[in-house]
Amino acid sequence: MSIMIVLLRNKTVTKAITAGFALLHIWFTVYCWMNLNKTELTYFTYSSVGVLLLSALSVLTIPTVLHGFIYASKDDTKKYNIYHSALIALMMFMTGAYLANGMTVLWIFVEATTLAVAALIYHDRTEIALEATWKYVFICSTGIALAYLGVLFLGFIYGREDASNLSFASLSGIINQANPMYLKIAFVFVLIGFSTKMGLFPMHTVTIDAHSVAPPPISALISTTLMNVGFLAIFRVYSLFSSSSVLPFMNNVLIISGMLSLLIAAGYMLKAKHLKRMLAYSSLENMGLVAIAIGVGGVGYYAALFLVVLHTFTKSSLFYQMGQLSRILHTFRLDDCGRYMKLYPAGSLVLLLGMVCILAIPPSGLFIPEFMILKGLVANGQWFVLVASVILLCFVIYAMSTRIMHIIFSDPRGENATLPPDKVNQAETITQFVLLGLVVAMCFYQPSFLVDLINQSIEILPR
Repeated sequence: MSIMIVLLRNKTVTKAITAGFALLHIWFTVYCWMNLNKTELTYFTYSSVGVLLLSALSVLTIPTVLHGFIYASKDDTKKYNIYHSALIALMMFMTGAYLANGMTVLWIFVEATTLAVAALIYHDRTEIALEATWKYVFICSTGIALAYLGVLFLGFIYGREDASNLSFASLSGIINQANPMYLKIAFVFVLIGFSTKMGLFPMHTVTIDAHSVAPPPISALISTTLMNVGFLAIFRVYSLFSSSSVLPFMNNVLIISGMLSLLIAAGYMLKAKHLKRMLAYSSLENMGLVAIAIGVGGVGYYAALFLVVLHTFTKSSLFYQMGQLSRILHTFRLDDCGRYMKLYPAGSLVLLLGMVCILAIPPSGLFIPEFMILKGLVANGQWFVLVASVILLCFVIYAMSTRIMHIIFSDPRGENATLPPDKVNQAETITQFVLLGLVVAMCFYQPSFLVDLINQSIEILPR
């Protein structure tokens, strides 16, 4: 489909193909649900965790396509088609990564997402976009190379000629006979390498910079479903190694990485002057909580997956709203923003509700997994991590709430806030209210199919 769009060079045809792809993706997700744990084409298995994250992507497919149509509507045909061609490719690559049943195939699809995202970051063809694109390609390629070293150490586990078989099923049968040193080295390389996609410390900077220049609908995917790809890669390896003696080591590494992610996110959010960078650091904070949740173990496993799903819906809605905000205020600079409630009440309500949801303030569904994480820390007696996390989360709450309130109610502080606002159809906020409504609803009720899928995804982990 991507190649067809580039060759035809017709906006109407591009719209039809992209819309058709969105519907096809939803149908394929339903097919995966109906054939859970089935293996097809040798290299793909519809595992519980893969289908869970694929479902989150499928929910975002239609709103991402719709907001993409609006964002790129004034582009010439060439730019318009390249945008949608790369968008379809990105969704296909993420789908392949979710369903891959081996480390090699997973690594290939993760690397492929780098190329698709690079084309989307450079969409506006500005000097800043070019710089961000090259930085993204370079750092992601370096990270993926480090992840590949982790894959090589997984190959050393075999110690025989069939080391090329790196499927998760074959690896699980021999993990307990492997050299623990190989396992530790492999996990560290995998964590550092795939943190470029998960947006986790220490390779978090690449996603932060990408958000500043990427189109808002693409930022929504980078900050949610693409981060989920990185999470899945790390979670797959963690699940494989969890039955071995290196489990305490992995837990400590994840908690340290999560705490440092929280620290960096809190510090930079307090001085953030760019709205999309602020949301990007918020994603870093949430991925830090996910890493801590896995490191806590027990209830933390369920909390991590539940948090990933809810964060996907919440953060994407906020980035969709950033696209409308930029058309009204003509900026992402905090000092040039203000009086948003007067200019665009529907968008202001999205920001208010989104702020409540992303900060895990009841009735936000994110309150449930974050409470479970704190509960797990108490149960494990990890008081330092508990206190430090709560303090850092307080800084995050202060930083985001003061900035959102300034955008909505205060007057602009900058000297450049003089352009007249554009008109935006308030119907564009419907998708955002739907996503945020799902997040609020899950504070009170978690559907049985979601609970079952999460439980199936963590059933092999120690309790």
